[in-house]
Amino acid sequence: MADKLATYRSKRSASRTPEPVPAPAPAPLPRGDDDTFVIQEHHARRLHWDFRLERDGVLVSWALPKGLPPDPNQNHLAVHTEDHPLDYATFEGEIPKGEYGGGQVEIWDHGTYECEKWTDREVKVVLHGRRASGRYVLIHTRGDNWLIHRMEPPSADGPEREREPERQVKGQRNPRPAPGSTREPKREPMPELIRPMLATLGELPPPSEDDEFGYEMKWDGLRAVVYVADGRVRVVSRNDRDVTVAYPEICDLGGALGDVPAVLDGEIVACDPAGRISFMALQPRMHVRDPAEIRRLREEVPVTYKVFDLLYLDGHMTIGLPYVQRRELLESLRLEGPHWDTPPYRKGGGAQALAASEEQQLEGIVAKRLDSVYEPGRRSSAWIKVKHTRTQEVIVGGWTPGKGRREGTIGALLLGIPGPEGLEYVGQVGTGFTRETLDDLYRRLRPLERKTPPFAHSLPTRDAKDAHWVTPKLVGEVEFGEWTRDGRLRQPSWRGLRPDKTPDEVVRES
Repeated sequence: MADKLATYRSKRSASRTPEPVPAPAPAPLPRGDDDTFVIQEHHARRLHWDFRLERDGVLVSWALPKGLPPDPNQNHLAVHTEDHPLDYATFEGEIPKGEYGGGQVEIWDHGTYECEKWTDREVKVVLHGRRASGRYVLIHTRGDNWLIHRMEPPSADGPEREREPERQVKGQRNPRPAPGSTREPKREPMPELIRPMLATLGELPPPSEDDEFGYEMKWDGLRAVVYVADGRVRVVSRNDRDVTVAYPEICDLGGALGDVPAVLDGEIVACDPAGRISFMALQPRMHVRDPAEIRRLREEVPVTYKVFDLLYLDGHMTIGLPYVQRRELLESLRLEGPHWDTPPYRKGGGAQALAASEEQQLEGIVAKRLDSVYEPGRRSSAWIKVKHTRTQEVIVGGWTPGKGRREGTIGALLLGIPGPEGLEYVGQVGTGFTRETLDDLYRRLRPLERKTPPFAHSLPTRDAKDAHWVTPKLVGEVEFGEWTRDGRLRQPSWRGLRPDKTPDEVVRES
């Protein structure tokens, strides 16, 4: 008699994995009633769901990249895998990295089933579970590939709706709904564009409100919303520019989601030679479109996508959920890879979070109300950015020629911020540049030259002397000491261009 578990055992070692690994034995396999099913959520290289049916002493198994189909109008792929031992029906745990199927396994649903038909070409069953119920058919197409089809619409008042617990904000985490769960509301198409929610500049919440906030590190990079559908990835900057081609590393994120559609919010960051996250280090990656140059920079200046929010998941908008629940769903995806990760946040403890960010030489923290919904495109007081250093977005309105070592290029940039009467002059910046930065700015500003100053009022004579005026299109960022009484930046230092922002988005930071 053929050993049905030979393939299973050949891929596993009982000394290296917590999975049940029965020893080979001539005795017959254990027999149940051929009526047990289990669906396990498997966070392996690609997220998927393992669908297992008890049959002749083993669990016959299929991997479902998209889970069960939600209605009869959709068929989902089912990949036939090796038979598993019956003990696997109760297995949950972490398969070590490097082992076959490495990753977290959780039971998504289990119950009994009735078999209506079982052949090499077709398996027809009726499931009776907490979350999955109804008639399904598996149809063999080619090789290990099958299709799974739902044979009738989900019942609005089925047993799984009565018994399925609601997701809890606190306490034990329930697995998130997979495609096909009949507790799901009507599916929504993925939006084409969700503008990121913005934070206001401020101080730490008072101690009396500390436990009402979650605290994240403030990442010094490029804000980006990432859209993942059918394994394809689209990266959109804060000013609605598609920058996918510039960051090919992030496109591998599609595989980590296992074809589950999602919209993520986060920050693209790069590190300096000392390993510190640095906005200046990211600058070479922010303006490149040439494929050969991108390939070179990908090796020299690798980037990481820091994911901190979830806006859409698996057919459902999540922006109306509280922040703490969005974070719970996001963390359940376990997005950790070579060029992306989900940094942790802490509930309460704002002072400790701020001290930790300073120790890590980060820009600061963001305090987010635990009960706040996501407000696309709005600068909301529900999110507060608390910085160690003062920075200001600025608009370049002109430049003065360099002298000495800078002769033939830019000496200083003339900066402005939108005001009630137009572009208000806030001073000039002449430090913080590398020679490469100056050459790049010179190349960008020359085509924007104009004869008249773009500022609402006249500049001081010493600042306007020999100035070259430009149309105010380029947005940059400076670090500075304080604001002077006459509204100028004291001791500004250039940090870099902000191609993710437009001039009308620039506001004065108090």
